[in-house]
Order: sequence, then structure tokens, then C-alpha cells
Amino acid sequence: MYATERQQLIEQLITTEGRVVVIDLARRFGVTTETVRRDLDQLESAGLVRRVHGGAVTRTRVSTAETSFVERTQRRTDAKLAIAARALDAIGTHGDGSVYIDAGTTTAALAGLLAQRATTAHPLEVVTHSMTVAHLLAGAPALNLTAIGGRVRGLTAAAVGAQTVDAISRLRPDLAFIGTNGLSAAFGLSTPDPDEAAVKRAVIASARRIVVLADAEKFDGELLVSFGRLADLDILVTDAEPPADLVAALGDADVEVWIA
Repeated sequence: MYATERQQLIEQLITTEGRVVVIDLARRFGVTTETVRRDLDQLESAGLVRRVHGGAVTRTRVSTAETSFVERTQRRTDAKLAIAARALDAIGTHGDGSVYIDAGTTTAALAGLLAQRATTAHPLEVVTHSMTVAHLLAGAPALNLTAIGGRVRGLTAAAVGAQTVDAISRLRPDLAFIGTNGLSAAFGLSTPDPDEAAVKRAVIASARRIVVLADAEKFDGELLVSFGRLADLDILVTDAEPPADLVAALGDADVEVWIA
């Protein structure tokens, strides 16, 4: 295979999957890791990808890049549903107590599944600042829903601001399901928007247990604002084995990794 052909295939993989790993590409194409790194260097020089530790990501994955909720719902739908279904196991069979659900497409998938699974025998208290999650759960007979208000960001359909943060700080949910735009060994959990980060930080500080839902596209992502350390997490639910450095960091932080 010619280098140009291989590089075109690599670019297609990054566009489809959001991220590629050097070792995986070397095995896939039967070349050395040095050859793959040269390919990625050339693709980055051409402005087609962005190099990260151990691989490369799409050029749109810069620290302030953020797509709309509608656009994100169309990406990796099957993976997000699988993650959401696996994450529900954290609630347990009884399904009582209190749960906080963060804004995001994977957390919205979890909310949809939760509405179907909930039973009147064990009512669950659910709190959210996501207008999307609130809409999905409103009217579910086995759930007691509290929607936290504030200024709603059109891009994410989530309430933000001092009012939202203050309301969350007065809560102590048993469990919180958190979404993230990026997850890395060095920078932890991150998101492009400072207001969204402040809300997520408040949820992490309030909840007794933290479950992060993140598909493999989020690995090694480092967005503008960090809102949580790996040590803040109890469980990571994802759809693929994280990169080696992230696995090591999660292990050091005593985070359980559930692969859907």
C-alpha cells in the first residue's frame, strides 16, 4: 500500500471514529509505529488531523470546539445507548434513592432508558438541569422529577449560571451520572464552556457517588476547562478499552472501568 493511500484511510478512520491510536494503526496496516507517526505528522502538517499523545484526533477537537446537542445525537448512537444501558446497573435492582443526571447526549440516552425501566414499587428521585433529560422523564409514573432552573444554553439545552450552581450545592444525591467532552490522564474531565464546567463541578461536589459516561471518542480530549479530577470519579462507563496511560491513571485513582 502506498503512503498516500494509507494516509487517506487513516484520515477516513479519524473522521468516522474521532480518534486513532498509533499501535492500532500499525497492526491494521502491517507497518511500523514509526511509519504511522510519519503518516500522522504529514496529515497534521496538511491541516487534516491533530496529533495527541499516542495517536491523533479530528481537527475540530480543539479546546473550544463544541457542536450542538442535535448534531451530537447523530454521532456514535449505538455506542451511547450501550453505555447508557450498562450505566443503569449502577442504580441497582431496587432503583430507589436519588439520582442526578447531567446534561449530554449519552446521559439523555440513559434518561430515556430509565423512564422505560422505572417501576412504581421503587420510586426514584431524579434531579437534572438538562431540559432534554427533564422532557424525557416528565410524566414517568415511577419517577419523582426535579428540574433545576437557570439560564438555558441553546447549544446544550442545559441550565447554567449562579442560580443553577447554588441550587445544586444544596443537594446530596446518592448517585450522579456525568457527561464529559474530554477525558485524559493529565487533565481529567473537561468541557469547552466555563459555565457548563461550573455546573458539572457543583454536581461532582454534591453527589455521594460519581459515574461518568464517556464513549471512546472522548479519550485524550482536553477541552478548555477542567471540571473534575480522575480521583473524583467512582465509575467510568465507556464502550472501549481506554489508552494505556489513561488506564494506568484510572487505576491509580481507584476508578472502576465498565466497558459496555
